[in-house]
Amino acid sequence: MYLEIITPDKKVFAGEVEAAQFPGTNGSFEVLNSHAPLVSTLERGRLRITTKQGQEFFTVDGGVVEVLNNKIIVLAESVVE
Repeated sequence: MYLEIITPDKKVFAGEVEAAQFPGTNGSFEVLNSHAPLVSTLERGRLRITTKQGQEFFTVDGGVVEVLNNKIIVLAESVVE
C-alpha cells in the first residue's frame, strides 16, 4: 500500500507500507493491504506504520484519513515525529 501523511506545512511521509494503525475518533483501527474504501476522522494520538524496515510512529493532532485502492492519504492538522 502507498501512504502519504500531509500537514498544511509539508509532506511528512510518503512511501510503501505493510500496515497502518490510526487513532480514529471512534477508536483505534488498522488498515492492511486490500482494505475496503474508508474515510474517517482522526483524534490526537499515535499513528503507527509498518514498513519492510520496521515500525515508525507519528503523533497526529487530529485530521482525516482516506483509504481507496491501496492508497492511504492522511490530512493531519499537525504531526510530531
